[in-house]
Amino acid sequence: MQVILRQVGDCIFRRCELVDIIPVMEINLRTLPEHYSDYFYESLIAELPEAFVVAEISGKIIGYIMCKMEYGFSNFKKLGFVKKGHVVSVSVMDEYRGRGLGMALVDEAIKGVKIRQCGELYLEVRCSNVAAVKLYEKIDFTIQQRLKSYYRDGEDAYLMAINFPS
Repeated sequence: MQVILRQVGDCIFRRCELVDIIPVMEINLRTLPEHYSDYFYESLIAELPEAFVVAEISGKIIGYIMCKMEYGFSNFKKLGFVKKGHVVSVSVMDEYRGRGLGMALVDEAIKGVKIRQCGELYLEVRCSNVAAVKLYEKIDFTIQQRLKSYYRDGEDAYLMAINFPS
């Protein structure tokens, strides 16, 4: 049973299901240079379904966000060890961008990691992706560091994170 998490205009947001993996992979292949195996998508649905969300219009998936949970050093506290969410991938098909759908996906992922009591959420974003950096800053993510030559093509990334005070 599909539960609608939110609606923005004609777009509904819901948790990803196994049957959604192929369309999610197709969006990933069309819009991003980083790609993953079908098993990887399945493992993220199993691990953190609360933060693997799809955006759908008239039965067609047009965007997604997928996250995983980690335990490690905090991006905010010196020597702090925390349970945190990691945005692995987020994308909206080109023709649907500029409608606030990416922001809604990130917001739903934040809710998902909070359900699992994560203390923070972080992501990597290409330094050249100014629109995405601005979107994340609107949601209160902050740049924590620049990761030199993070991507396969040699481009740097910003590590951005948001803290959820307890």
